Amino acid sequence: MRLDLADLQLFLCIADAGSITAGAQRANLALASASERLRKMENAVGVALLERRPRGVITTEAGEALAHHARLMLRQQQALNDELRDYAIGARGTLDLYANTAALTVFLPGRLAPWLAERPRLRIELKERTSSDIVRNVAGGLAEAGIVSSAVSAAGVQLQPVARDHLVLIAAANHSLADRHSLSFAEVLGQAFVGLAQGSALQDHINEHARVAGRPLDIRIRMNSFEALCQMVAHGIGLGILPQGIARLHRRRHGLRVIALSDAWARRKLCLCFRDWSELSMPMRSLFEHLGGHPGEGMAAPAAVSG
Repeated sequence: MRLDLADLQLFLCIADAGSITAGAQRANLALASASERLRKMENAVGVALLERRPRGVITTEAGEALAHHARLMLRQQQALNDELRDYAIGARGTLDLYANTAALTVFLPGRLAPWLAERPRLRIELKERTSSDIVRNVAGGLAEAGIVSSAVSAAGVQLQPVARDHLVLIAAANHSLADRHSLSFAEVLGQAFVGLAQGSALQDHINEHARVAGRPLDIRIRMNSFEALCQMVAHGIGLGILPQGIARLHRRRHGLRVIALSDAWARRKLCLCFRDWSELSMPMRSLFEHLGGHPGEGMAAPAAVSG
């Protein structure tokens, strides 16, 4: 027995209408075509499915069984179509999104929440990595896309800026520079600093600019987190350099002063990072469009590393 979904749909139209003529009209078929297909269905199953009467048709016991299973199968087909459509438009599935600390802490929560709320069948796995690690993974095909700093070396990927990610100085309230609104990096190179742990891409980025300026940073202690760094700075151990958004998060709690860095290299941006827009999955493309991305070419990035 071989009945396709079109046969089942036709049979239900006839059974529900109680008439072959009316059922054919519902199925948008000519009466002769519908009658012929119904005849082939009954021949295929080897039993009468409809009882012909002067004023129409009613289903036989076999016809009732067929109608029951046909409804189940057509509902399953619709559910399958709906589910596949969700995948196609990026409303279902699991999305792996790599992002640096600044993006995860400041940029993403407020922007990601409304987009995800509209897609109850979609899951997101957020993976925190340094910008350089994200670029390396995306360029090597180990990650689909991510959010990184514009200061990162971006060979093999495209970057599209979507938000500011300026670096700023933080100081204790009683520090001698606490009342300054803006400073150049050169003006503070003689000061003591609280740094981030060895291997931090952001700290490596800062250290490189100190090396270029000809005076290595005087780092009194290195901390493993932004929170711990802020605590040290608040106690007067030294100055710190952080992304502006993160500094603002901790400013009130620790009584910190936030001072702008006037150097061009400190005026970073957060960027979407990907190899080719056309290769992005539908969920990632939808998210990136929501975050401000577009199919055009990305920006060129300097040969530096950043967190």
